[in-house]
Amino acid sequence: MARHYKLVAILTLSIMSSARLVADDQPQNVSELLSPLVEKHKVPALAVAVIEGNRLTKLGAAGIRARGDEAKVQLDDVWHLGSCTKAMTATLCARLVEQRKLKWDSKVGDVFSNQAEQIHAEWRDVTLVQLLSHRASMSPIPPLPLWLKLVGHDGSRDAREMLLNGGWLKSAPTVAPGSKWEYSNSGYMLAGLMAERAADKDWETLMSEQLFEPLGMKSAGFGPPGSADKVDQPRGHSAFGIAMKPGKGADNPRGLGPAGTVHCSLRDWSKFIALHLQAARGDCKLLSNESFQRLHAPQPIDDKSGYALGWVVLEREWAKGSVLMHNGSNTMWYSVVWIAPKRGIAVMAATNLGPKDGGEATNAAVTLLIEQHRDR
Repeated sequence: MARHYKLVAILTLSIMSSARLVADDQPQNVSELLSPLVEKHKVPALAVAVIEGNRLTKLGAAGIRARGDEAKVQLDDVWHLGSCTKAMTATLCARLVEQRKLKWDSKVGDVFSNQAEQIHAEWRDVTLVQLLSHRASMSPIPPLPLWLKLVGHDGSRDAREMLLNGGWLKSAPTVAPGSKWEYSNSGYMLAGLMAERAADKDWETLMSEQLFEPLGMKSAGFGPPGSADKVDQPRGHSAFGIAMKPGKGADNPRGLGPAGTVHCSLRDWSKFIALHLQAARGDCKLLSNESFQRLHAPQPIDDKSGYALGWVVLEREWAKGSVLMHNGSNTMWYSVVWIAPKRGIAVMAATNLGPKDGGEATNAAVTLLIEQHRDR
């Protein structure tokens, strides 16, 4: 789940129960467009969705759920989103900021004051914004000894606690926090732990209560989707093309959750994406305009990385201006989303294979759909 967005960078207030971020209109089924791409890029399956305004206008899925099995993917099957989870974690943190449980400039040392002796002075001044914008000087993943403990740990929140009690943050950072951009899953783990401490609930519960339930994302969950004893959902595939049964080894450690373990259907993912598309066009729900501006702006504003809070900000001709994008992979799945506010559209794609072939397949699918809307 490192800096995957480079693979596709070539692509030139509480919500009321009656509010609909994605209208209930039946989207056009574009599954037939995907079958040639599945064959060409040799992925097990591929799924796409297109939002125009607040409407899900296109939805498609082609291929099989698992190699070695004949079950075909369905329009409402569930896909692992990898690092596209990061935008959700950042949005959750924005909710907690508005609820005054956190501040954007909340410091590690203040949130974890009862463990200050386990945190080096330079780490104590790291802020929530620095963690969410990859400017906290934290390594992409925790050091190997701690990583191996996370891999062998079945817990979620208590696994993230090891970032503090495992001794890692006792030593000074190798680079001064705030001075350099470096993509970091570790930083999102720590941000998730800050949210847990501030709200006194685990990250999974907070995500469900603060995002999934208000947005009606009923298929959303965590880890590899489906059952181990039957192929009832798509399965991720290893680098050798082997379908991975849900369970240990089929995803990153649970403790890595805030950085990338969410799964859901593309129909439900579109509800979250529509939230951000509409907000970028001035129609804000769930959060204030100020919060969305913070989420969508690179931090700091002059940051050349283009990374905001859970989003990469790029300029694209086809979008007539800025786009918000992100992608993600746990090496067994791949997902990507592009939001073009000035065009009023967003395009999502997912596959159950990792970054190389999966990135090329989703890139091709997104390109195809964007071309269909270029002159609209």
